[in-house]
Amino acid sequence: MPRVLITTDYLRPGDEVDDRLRAHGHTTVHAPSAGRRTPEQLVAALDGIDAALVAHEPLTAEVLSRAPRLRAVVRTGVGYDSIDIAAAGRLGVTVSNLPGINANAVAEYTLALLLATARRLVRSAVGVAAGRWPREDGHELRGATLGLIGYGAAARAVVPLARAFGMEVLCTTGVPPSERTDPAVRFVALPELLAASDYVSVHTALTDRTRGLLDASAFRRMKPTAVLVNTARGAVVDERALADAVRGGEIAAAALDVVREEPLPADSPLRDVEGIVVFSHLAGQTAQARAAAGLEGAAEVVAALAGRPRFAVNAHLLPAGHTARTDG
Repeated sequence: MPRVLITTDYLRPGDEVDDRLRAHGHTTVHAPSAGRRTPEQLVAALDGIDAALVAHEPLTAEVLSRAPRLRAVVRTGVGYDSIDIAAAGRLGVTVSNLPGINANAVAEYTLALLLATARRLVRSAVGVAAGRWPREDGHELRGATLGLIGYGAAARAVVPLARAFGMEVLCTTGVPPSERTDPAVRFVALPELLAASDYVSVHTALTDRTRGLLDASAFRRMKPTAVLVNTARGAVVDERALADAVRGGEIAAAALDVVREEPLPADSPLRDVEGIVVFSHLAGQTAQARAAAGLEGAAEVVAALAGRPRFAVNAHLLPAGHTARTDG
């Protein structure tokens, strides 16, 4: 009977996901993620495990090599940069994500950050809590230009919301021209997007190409009144360069739902910078998105253990003729 490790913190023993996995003959082992685990703790959690339904645990080559029974890993989300997919492929472990599973949640949250920043809502609330009564002018989104970095499911879901607020939408992306069909979006190169946008919103995956993409030179290209929003991956942004840019007036503000290291370290350069607000990685965390991710994740675990993963991101890295890793 295959054993499935579940670390995603909102999934619980006896819930619908647990019941579904057990109905397919799997034994579930719950070890909710509650902060960073050491490699040794991860190895211990994966001992005797055939498949894992995981949050953001760093499944490195070393950790994976010490989990001999592991055959499949499924992320209850979109990003999978915390997993060494090449090492998993060499070991015959399929790695899957759930593309587009929280796109609507992320899109709505992105608009929430745009509105909160434009209308200075956090600053106002903090001021009232401190006994003041702030009355600074805000800005309307109507007539402003939104630049999207990336054109995945979340970015595409942002477009109609931004257009409903009267925003012009630009996008820079590596997707093929045949997929750039939305007439509501003008596709441009990154330098033009940075120079023209009033708000820049990050929606790209973290890769070697995008790591540190928004650095000091990028911020120098932006308007001094521009705002950066990031709901994708923290490491796309050079955090020290961002802090310097906001302090120096090169850009006006930043609203970050993700940071390079989570939770935000006490010595982060983003702390105590007026104009930078950091949130706790909530963009995809709605009741609806969580329910969908849990159920789709369970379905992908079942499919992957049967040798038929639907969303394997490392299928091209698996050994020829691979169906599923044999128990070790």
